[in-house]
Amino acid sequence: MGSLDRAPFHTLMAVTGQYLDYLLGQLAGLGGLEARRMFGGLGLYSRGTFFGLLYKERLYFKTDDSTRPEYEARGSEAFRPRANLKKAKLTYYSVPAEVLEDEDELVRWAKKAVAAASR
Repeated sequence: MGSLDRAPFHTLMAVTGQYLDYLLGQLAGLGGLEARRMFGGLGLYSRGTFFGLLYKERLYFKTDDSTRPEYEARGSEAFRPRANLKKAKLTYYSVPAEVLEDEDELVRWAKKAVAAASR
């Protein structure tokens, strides 16, 4: 299973320990998984490649021009650290709920996110 740059969960204001444990379990098939504190949330890494964000109980994956359309088609939203940054679209998009609930599908999407982050 993945690891966390260990800090008491109460210091991870934007993410509960229970939700993090759930996601790390769902993503166990990815391999080399780490979660590191950053910007009031967590960054997700696979074998050192930063591919995801966990912020305010929402999971976001790295996208590129080849993967972003599937996220947009499912109604995913771009990560914005502050609501007033509407013009500053980052390349991280929320993972749809139906993907989160299917461990195999979530790992497939995570692998695509790792590939997008590696390009």
